[in-house]
Amino acid sequence: MQFGIFTVGDVTTDPTTGTTPTENERIKATVAIAKKAEEVGLDVFATGEHHNPPFVAPANPTVLLANIAAQTERIILSTSTTLITTNDPVRIAEDYAYLQHLADGRIDLMMGRGNTGPVYPWFGKDIREGINLAIENYALLHKLWREDSVDWQGKFRTPLQGFTSTPRPLDGVAPFVWHGSIRSPEIAEQAAYYGDGFFHNHIFWPPSHAAKMIRYYRQRFAHYGHGTAEQAIVGLGGQVFMRKNSQEAIAEFRPYFDNAPVYGHGPSLEDFMAGTPLTVGSPDQVIERTLALAEDIGPYQRQMWLMDHAGLPLKTVLEQLDLLGEEVVPVLRKEFAARRPAGVPEGPTHAALVAAQSPEEVTA
Repeated sequence: MQFGIFTVGDVTTDPTTGTTPTENERIKATVAIAKKAEEVGLDVFATGEHHNPPFVAPANPTVLLANIAAQTERIILSTSTTLITTNDPVRIAEDYAYLQHLADGRIDLMMGRGNTGPVYPWFGKDIREGINLAIENYALLHKLWREDSVDWQGKFRTPLQGFTSTPRPLDGVAPFVWHGSIRSPEIAEQAAYYGDGFFHNHIFWPPSHAAKMIRYYRQRFAHYGHGTAEQAIVGLGGQVFMRKNSQEAIAEFRPYFDNAPVYGHGPSLEDFMAGTPLTVGSPDQVIERTLALAEDIGPYQRQMWLMDHAGLPLKTVLEQLDLLGEEVVPVLRKEFAARRPAGVPEGPTHAALVAAQSPEEVTA
């Protein structure tokens, strides 16, 4: 089981102090958070992709992830969104293979369509074609990483003839790909078709919705012959805020929740916690809630949390990571290991993907 954090890179005023970090401060804080995640024993750090204020999550995440790779040794570096709809698949293939080499394989990606409608026309795309763009662009990306000479004819980009994407993937193994979605069964179907991972962000919707989407993905994963439904590769998002007791956690987090750019000015904190996986409380409550949610999901491989949203100061985020690494994740590791059925794979790593290659692939 892999545990990690993801960031959306929002630049948000701290509602308790009125202080707004500069873009430079927020970017440098993101690097510090990633390094802290490795220090406390987490497995994954992921960043989103945004092209508009109030976010400084990189428009090209490879820049941030390469910087972090140079300052870390173990942690897997991932995207929590790579916009497969508006990015050129050729550029994705080249950039992330290059990053894969720099990071010695500690790279994977999460394909997504994004949640900012105007990004489509900014890059000359039609949002009404969002699903079709995701399907066609990923089909090309998949080929580019697995075939040395690609011929391609599609609807959304110019044709390719005998094209070779360089550099080639490290050890002949493409970065592992997750397909992220909250509500689109077409994306779950796409993940299942390729035998890739399916990641449900699991922040804004009730657990029953996530369970339904994941159940569909598992069924289709088995249908396409990649393994049993239990062996499908599943990831979940979430958000927590912790202090030693729940009263302290709720009192401290409430002003950040109430003013958050994503979910603020809506339901109360209590209603949002009741209807979604957001957990604000003690480490024991986070453990209990995570294990309870897992009962509806079944065995899965990766749990990611949003920790630095809504204007929380860096000091507070680092304190949250200490609690996560010292008091929450060690318990969850033991519990999930004890509950994992035989034959269910661990979270994906480059080493495991290399080991799983067939002899024909190794000598090709």
